[in-house]
Formats: sequence, C-alpha cells, structure tokens
Amino acid sequence: MDATQKEKIYVAVGDDAQDGFNTLNWALKKWNSHPISIVILHVTHNISKDYVYTPFGKLPARSLNDEKLEALRKDEKERIKKLFSKYIAFCGKVSAEIHELEKLDEPMQKRVIDLIIGLGITKLVMGFSFMKPSLKSKGAISGLFYVHQHKPSLCELFIICGGKQVFLRGNNDEKIMEDDSGVMVAKMRDKVTFKDWLEKMFSDKTNDYSQNRLSASPSIINLVQNQWEFYLQDIENYYQELLSSNLEEGSYVQDNDNSHISPIEPHVTELNNSNKNTTGKIEIMKNKLNEAHKTIELKRKETKENIERRTKAEWAISLCNSRGEEIEGRIREEVSTKEGIKKELQLEKDQREEMTIEIEERKRRMSSLVELQSELSNKLQISTIARSRAETQVERAVRERAEMVREIEELRKQRDVLNRRIEFCKQKDAIGMAARLSDNGASFEMREYSEVELRLATDNFSERLRLKSGGDWSNVYRGRFNHSSVAIKLLPSFASLSREDFQSKMRFLGDIRQPHLVAMVGFCSEPKCIILEYMGNGSLQDMLFSRRRNRGLRWHDRIRIATEVCSGLGFLNSSQQRPILHCHVNPAHILLDRNLVAKITGFGLQDCDDKECNVESDLRSVGILLMQLLTGRNWAGPIEEPMTMDMDRETLVNVLDDMAGQWPLDLAKEIVSLAMICMSVKSKPNLNLSIARVLEELNKIRRKGDEIVAKEDRKVIIGGCIDREGSSDVPSVFLCPILQEVMKNPHVAADGFSYELEAIEQWLHSGHDTSPMTNLRLKHTLLTPNYTLRSFLEEWQTKQSTQIAN
Repeated sequence: MDATQKEKIYVAVGDDAQDGFNTLNWALKKWNSHPISIVILHVTHNISKDYVYTPFGKLPARSLNDEKLEALRKDEKERIKKLFSKYIAFCGKVSAEIHELEKLDEPMQKRVIDLIIGLGITKLVMGFSFMKPSLKSKGAISGLFYVHQHKPSLCELFIICGGKQVFLRGNNDEKIMEDDSGVMVAKMRDKVTFKDWLEKMFSDKTNDYSQNRLSASPSIINLVQNQWEFYLQDIENYYQELLSSNLEEGSYVQDNDNSHISPIEPHVTELNNSNKNTTGKIEIMKNKLNEAHKTIELKRKETKENIERRTKAEWAISLCNSRGEEIEGRIREEVSTKEGIKKELQLEKDQREEMTIEIEERKRRMSSLVELQSELSNKLQISTIARSRAETQVERAVRERAEMVREIEELRKQRDVLNRRIEFCKQKDAIGMAARLSDNGASFEMREYSEVELRLATDNFSERLRLKSGGDWSNVYRGRFNHSSVAIKLLPSFASLSREDFQSKMRFLGDIRQPHLVAMVGFCSEPKCIILEYMGNGSLQDMLFSRRRNRGLRWHDRIRIATEVCSGLGFLNSSQQRPILHCHVNPAHILLDRNLVAKITGFGLQDCDDKECNVESDLRSVGILLMQLLTGRNWAGPIEEPMTMDMDRETLVNVLDDMAGQWPLDLAKEIVSLAMICMSVKSKPNLNLSIARVLEELNKIRRKGDEIVAKEDRKVIIGGCIDREGSSDVPSVFLCPILQEVMKNPHVAADGFSYELEAIEQWLHSGHDTSPMTNLRLKHTLLTPNYTLRSFLEEWQTKQSTQIAN
C-alpha cells in the first residue's frame, strides 16, 4: 500500500452512544500509528406511517395523533443527527464519514455479509449494540456468529463489547464469547424445537429399521417394539417439561417461532401392522401434543399483549414527562422574554428623556450660535484691518531676516578662522610634549574628617540622605560641609587595611586631579570612607537606562560625554609616577554634574586581577560605553545583535536610541566602527590602539557634530523660530574645559586650549604643571587673553538675549 494512502476502517455502531464511543475508541487506539480513515456504519430505521420508534421500542402509529407522531419523528431525526456529530467529533483529526444503512425486512446479519462483499471491506470493527436493535442478546450473539462464519476470508472482523475485543468459538449447538484473556463473557446453547427433535429421532431410527427389516427376526421385532415404548416414554417426559417450564417470548425462538408443529407422520408402516398397541399410544401422544401446542400459543398471545400494554404505558409516561419539560421550558422563555421587554421599555424611556434634554441643549446652542455669528462678523471686519497691518510687518520681517542671514554668514566665516587658529596652536604646542607628570609636583592637601563630623553631615547616616544607583540603594550618602554638598561613600572592603595604609592610599588618590575625574574632598579613617564632590545629575546609568528619567541626553551631548570619559581615562593611564587602570569603566562609574559634564569615579578603590585588569580591558570598556551611548541599551557582555562595521543604514537606524534625537548616520557609523575596534582588542591585538588614539578619533567626530549643530541652529534662526531644546545648547568652543561653563574671561594656556582664567589659575596653583586636557607637561605657565574668543562670546550672548526677548 502507498505510504500516503489512508486505509479505510469500517466501524459498525448502534444507537447505544456509550457502546459506540467505546467501539470508536478501540479502533482509534488499534490503528493509532497508521494513516487511516474511519467509515461509521449505522442502521437507520425507516419512518413509516404504520410504526414509530421510541425509547421504549417500536409502537403502532395509530396510537398517536398526527402532531405527536410528527414530533416523535422529528426528535428521532435530531437525535440521530446529534449522535453522528458526536461520533465525528470523537474521531478528532482522523477523517471520518457516516454510511447509513436503511432497516429492511432482511435479517441484519445477512445485510452485513452483503455490505462486506459490496463495499470490499477488509477491516470491520463491529460493536455489540449494532445487532441489538433487531435481536435480543442471545439473538445478537447468534447474528455475530453468523457474520463470523459467512464473511469473506479477506475481511478481518473485530467484535467489541464494552470497549474490549471479544472472540467467538463453538459449534452449531453451543456458542461461547470470550475476551482476550480467555474468560467467558457469554454462552448460548441452541434449543432444539420439539419438531426438529422428533423428526431427527424418527428419521434416524426408522432409517436404521428400514435398512434391516428384511432380515429381521422375531426377536429383533420385539426389540423394536421395546424401543418404541422407550421413545414414547421420552415424548411423555418432554411434554411434561413443556407444561411446567416458564417460557419467555423470543428467548430461544428463531425464524420458525410462529410455525405450527405438524402432527407426527409415522415413517414405519410395518410396526403399525405388527403392534396395534404401539399405534394407539402414538395417537394418544398426538392429541396431547396438540393440546400442548394450543396451550403454548395461548401463553404466547397473553405474554405479547402484556408486553404491548407495558410498552404503551411506559411510552405514555415518557411522553407526559417530555411534554411537562417542554411546558416548563416555554414558561421560562416567556418569563425571560417578559423581563427583556421590560428592560427594552425602560431603555426606550431613558433614551426619550435623553433626547428631550438634547433637544433643549441644541436650542440653547442655536441661540448662542446666532449671537456668535453677529460677534464673528464684527471680528471679521477687525481682522481684515489687522491683516493689512500684518502684511506690512511681514515685509519688514523678511528684510530683517535677510539682514540676519548675512550677519550669521559673516559670523560663520569668523568662527571658521578662529577654529583654524585654535587647531594650529594646538598642533604647534602639542609637538614635543611627551613628558609625563612630574614626581616633584606638590600634592593637594586634603582634610581628614572625624566620625562625629560625618554623622552631623549625614544626619546620623539617615536613610533619606542615602543615594540610589540603578534603582538600588548604594552605600553612598549625601552630606554637607561648610554649606557645600558632598558625597560620602562608605568603604567596607577597606576594613582589613591598617589606619596608616588607608591614609596613605587616600592621600595618593587625593593627589589625582583632572577636570573629568571626580575630585576627592577628604576621607575618614574610622569608619573608613571617602568624601567626594557631589554630582547633581547622578550617574550616566540612571540617565540612560532608568525609565523614571524624563530627560534624555541629546546625541551631541553623548559624543561629548564619550570624549570627556576618554580624556579622564587617558589621564589615569598616562600618569608617569604611577599609571592607574580603572578596569571597571561603565555608566555606573560615570557621574554627571549640573551641566552634564562627565566625570569618572571609582578609580583606585577596587581590587583587580593583573591578568584581567590591563589597558586592553579599559579599551574594551570604552567600546562597550560607546555602544551604550549609541543605543541606550545596557550591553552586558557580547554584542547581542549583528552589529558590524559594514552594517547598512537601515540596521543602524533600528538600533539607535530615539531619546537622543536624530543621529547623523555618518557619525553614528564612525562611532560603531571605533567601538568594534575597541571591543575586539583582545581577539585582534592592535599595538597602535590606545586611549589617547581613541580620544583623537572622538575629538574629530565631536568637531563634525559641532558643525552639524551649528548648521541646524542657523536653519532654526533663518526659519523664523527657535527650538527651545536646541537653543539651550552652547557651542563647545565657548565652554571652559575645566568648569564646563560658559567662559567670561577666556585665556589661552601653553597647551593651546582656552580656559576660564580663574579655573586655570587654580589648576596651576594647586601644583599641576600638566595640561588638564592632554595630561602632557606644559612648556610654561603663562596665560594669554583670548580677545577674539571673548568678542565672539559677547556677540553670541547678545544675540541669545535678543532671541529670547523676541
């Protein structure tokens, strides 16, 4: 058989739903692993005008009126239809179909044999109830035996009783039904009718006698006479048994139940001539048998009438019950309908009231509209006059805007000249500055605080002053010393250090000063803690990943923050006296002050493994930080998405953070390439790669970003409107690298950068002789006023004030 062809399994079920489901369930389990389709065989009784089938059997149609008869026939059809639907649903995914057989006068077992031959059935599963509608239990067994014995050899027959397969064996006289364990389920012995027994007895004995009568002697004739007396005695006993037995209608009666027992026809005439006494006894027995037959017919008729009366009574009770249930159902429907009508009536009343209110409201609105129309007519006249005035003002504004465009173009040219001069100074002064931080630099004096002072500053370490990081409570408290806010960080990991070692480490960390490193204000030896400057905007982690933050970092701010982090990290790595590796650079260790200037914290406070903590680890951390700034996602480990240096624009746009605004794709792609190089430093070592090299690349990207921002500002001004968010952005050239505030008195230092005079003087007076930006030794400490930058500052501030006023 083809593997894709489904084998048809024929399942014969009766009206007993439970037996039908058990039979179908057995068939589905039997061929569970084979591709099959189910054909359900069911006998449909013809709805005739003479009889109707009820739950109590077949009743004459004349006992019911036409209405009830039609209702019963309709119920019968609905019941069969629902039963078929349940059978189909029970088969589930296995395809199934119904094959209905009409109930004919022909015996069911013969119909089954014809069906097997006609449809070519090879596998037939037959439920026990399939034979029961037309036969009694013992008759059903006899019918099953008939099908089993007369079916074609190619057809496999499976008989199911109570959900289990049973097997048939026996001869013509005794039939036994057994389960698969050999336990007998049912047994039936065929009862031979009196006529069959008598014919068999006489035919056997008379044949023997006829064959030997010619050679019989007087002694043999006497023997035959004795045998006839013995047979007469057996007949007498059988007659007595018939009179005393309690016959049940249809128990062991086959197709010849209604046939009359004919009188006994003697087959041996020679015996009548030889013995008249024997003939007389046979005649007496004939009369007794005729009387017995009449008695049996009378009993049978009475039994049949009793059964019919009982069936009619049960049917009448069932009909009354169903009629009562039908009436109760109609009463419930009437009550439900009445309640629904009441609700609809109430709903219509409510709608009517609402419509009345709405009509009144519309009348009031109509009167208001009439008043408004007259008012609008007056305003239209006024607006016509105002329009002519506005047109005059627009013409004046167009002329002013053209003048402003010319001024902006002139400022752009001046700014380009200034930038070229600044770059030239940087390149000139940076050549040859390779010396590192001098070991003779004076250390910054820090104060050591006592425990009492710490408790006063933190209100005895109050929980309300405890700071959170990433949504979790940290060991950092906000405190105040001399009317200034500070951050007090407890150091439980330093508990094992002695007081001298702890003080030595704190003084070493206090000497490290750079604009993008969190400054150390002081420390306390007991309890061991460090006092740092307070950063008003918290950590970069909270700014990027916390949903509670409603303020997002713009893309140019993120590029600036990356540049500032690399500046501080490069300062730590390039220290001549004692290079410091951070090893844990992440958004949680990058803090933002009130101007969103980035500063690194946590350096020198954590133990590092020499194998894991090196320059490559800091480079890789910078790469991950760039990806976090680009995407706004907390990358923790390998890159989770296919981000490569040659990715297309669509992929890049899908991963960029929307909170940063509209990223310039070219700049974003450059940052991705730089980040991938940093993150692959372990797998692909690059001797030319360093923090300083990354800082140079980021400064190039930052300058490109500043130009894009400046162009956008010009477009905003030319368009006649000012973006509030964009207008607050200050060109980076106007910001002091140390304070990250707009400079008032800019001065150029030996490194070529411009600083606020007060900030750079404080830097130099604190003992530093290196550049705050490059960490290279300064050739000299002379400061030159930057008058050109100051004039640009004043002009920019004037224009900002004018725009705000307008």
